[in-house]
Amino acid sequence: MNQPFRKKKQYGQNFLTNPAIPARIVRESGIDASCGVLEIGPGLGALTVQLAPVAAKVVAVEIDRDLQSPLTERLRPFGNVKVLWQDVLQTDLKALLAEEFPGLDVCVCANLPYYITTPILMKLLEGRYGFRSITVMVQKEFAERLCAVPGSENCGAVTLSVGYYAKVRRLFAVPAGCFSPRPKVDSAVIRLDVYASPPVAVREESLLFEVIKASFLQRRKTLSNSLCAYFPSLSKAETVQLLADCGLPPEIRGEALSLEKFAEISDALLLKREKESP
Repeated sequence: MNQPFRKKKQYGQNFLTNPAIPARIVRESGIDASCGVLEIGPGLGALTVQLAPVAAKVVAVEIDRDLQSPLTERLRPFGNVKVLWQDVLQTDLKALLAEEFPGLDVCVCANLPYYITTPILMKLLEGRYGFRSITVMVQKEFAERLCAVPGSENCGAVTLSVGYYAKVRRLFAVPAGCFSPRPKVDSAVIRLDVYASPPVAVREESLLFEVIKASFLQRRKTLSNSLCAYFPSLSKAETVQLLADCGLPPEIRGEALSLEKFAEISDALLLKREKESP
């Protein structure tokens, strides 16, 4: 006799119980018959069974092997679905995409566990895998941060980092009551349309992300104080001058800046280093 499946806290498992939600996710994701879909964390298949009739092929990556029996049974009617039982953070996505989706545009669709949302999202973006779009359900507060505009209190390092790779749109809210077990917070579905090339030009991407990170480590600090604290080679006077060269006052804070301004600061810092190097 099969044992009933028990949800696991360590995997952040909250399964959708309202069938209207996964249907709407697929509808607003832009996925069609020309697409392959990479689904992350299919759980009990609520979203998978909505994706399968629409997409050319669905490959779902699931870490919890205890789901194998109920998920396999639910997906039996769909010949275009494949489940890989592994951790997506340890998966070679480049190899997976080449093997499973030759000749197809690929979209990502997922109900992401809250506790690993950022690592998964950044892996999908930083790898530059050529995804057409990434449609994911995340914690409502996280969605608000990703969609924040410069100058707002929700704007942070993740806003700008994700904004370098994709245009982010909030599609709709999902109340906590749509899940079992019921989470303590509401969720939201967002769609990231991935840029073919970044919206800003920058000479050294890694330095840009360092500058962004430094600017938000201590939000109450001015940008000049944050940068000279993070980069030991910069004195306060040099940092103030660097910002002035970019047309910025010394008292400005990181959350007030656009991605374009961060790129300008990054390039100015790189130029300073080059001039000072022997």
